[in-house]
Amino acid sequence: MTDAALLSAGPPVRPSSAFMVRHLAHWIALGFGSGLSPKAPGTVGTLWAWAAFLVFSRWLDASAWAWVIGLSLPVGLWACTVTARHLRTPDPGAIVWDEVVAFWLILWLLLPAGFWGQAAAFGLFRFFDAAKPGPVGWADRLFKLRPGEAIGWRQGLGILFDDIVAAGCTLLVIALGVWAWKA
Repeated sequence: MTDAALLSAGPPVRPSSAFMVRHLAHWIALGFGSGLSPKAPGTVGTLWAWAAFLVFSRWLDASAWAWVIGLSLPVGLWACTVTARHLRTPDPGAIVWDEVVAFWLILWLLLPAGFWGQAAAFGLFRFFDAAKPGPVGWADRLFKLRPGEAIGWRQGLGILFDDIVAAGCTLLVIALGVWAWKA
């Protein structure tokens, strides 16, 4: 089905477990079900990312994580774009792959931080992702759907981009905090 046909096919689709199992892209974009949370799916997706990172870190070293994160970006672009089209919504809240990859990036660069350092990173990231101050808000607005435009790769990129910027802001605040602490 074309984008125009998807958009004209009716109202936005509500994500569900039945929707998720219909396509591999849905599994990925919905964070393997974490995005189906009825409350705060972005927070639940970030918690899933944290847990998955800790589990997979038993087998993956820093260079393997670089590959996983690097490959997760183009796979995420595809999955988020396809899922947004199928949901008929340009930036659905249930899509949490953006939080997953962004938080993996934070943890990869932050470790070997302990639990409290990781928890502080979680809190900062959720603040930047939800409140969208400054550069995060700019990144979020940059790829918004334009009138008459079909949901496409531009929106998929936008879904990912603001969370990567939120990750950068999180890491910058942590770096400045560590620098100030040591000064």
